[in-house]
Amino acid sequence: MSETDPEATPTVQVYADYVCPFCYLGYASLESYREDREAPLSTDWHPFDLRAQKRRADGTIDHSVDDGKDDAYYEEARENVERLAEEYDVEMAQHLRTDVDSYDAQRVAFRAREEHPDAFEAFHGAVFEALWQDGRDVGDPDVLADVAAGTGLPDGFVAETLADDDSAARLEAAFEDAREFGITGVPTFVHDDHAARGAVPPEQLRRLVEGV
Repeated sequence: MSETDPEATPTVQVYADYVCPFCYLGYASLESYREDREAPLSTDWHPFDLRAQKRRADGTIDHSVDDGKDDAYYEEARENVERLAEEYDVEMAQHLRTDVDSYDAQRVAFRAREEHPDAFEAFHGAVFEALWQDGRDVGDPDVLADVAAGTGLPDGFVAETLADDDSAARLEAAFEDAREFGITGVPTFVHDDHAARGAVPPEQLRRLVEGV
């Protein structure tokens, strides 16, 4: 059945990066909307690379790269995160984190989505929680392995994924797909031919999906 079938479960495509606090808050808003819906709603995560401009060839982050974000930008962003966290009733251990790279977390999540879909949602949510609720560095392979434990992923899945160059190639292809689709920032929620960008409130997500 297609998404235009009234009996079909609609799907929201979510473009997000774990290191984006607005993505974490956007998922909280989405969950609030889902809880209020009488009908089911599916989501489909797509990775996005917020650290691309600052990542060196060896995978480390070069914080000296000028990305146009100065102290005033980060102060405004922090204030907006604090405001939305209060509005959406979300507890956060920190409101910004510029020293964490989610590249490896996204590699693991993307492979999990493809090969272990039943475990993906648990791992996906656990990565967000580890960073924004517990203040952990989800760029650390040991942290990722700990996060993966209990999510239904096979033992050794994190180490195996990070040792596989193909997992990076597939992730890069997904990043390119997002760029070609016109995604320039996250979170971006897409349903049919319409999109909402930012940690928008539940009522805006309702309009996106239901048109009301």
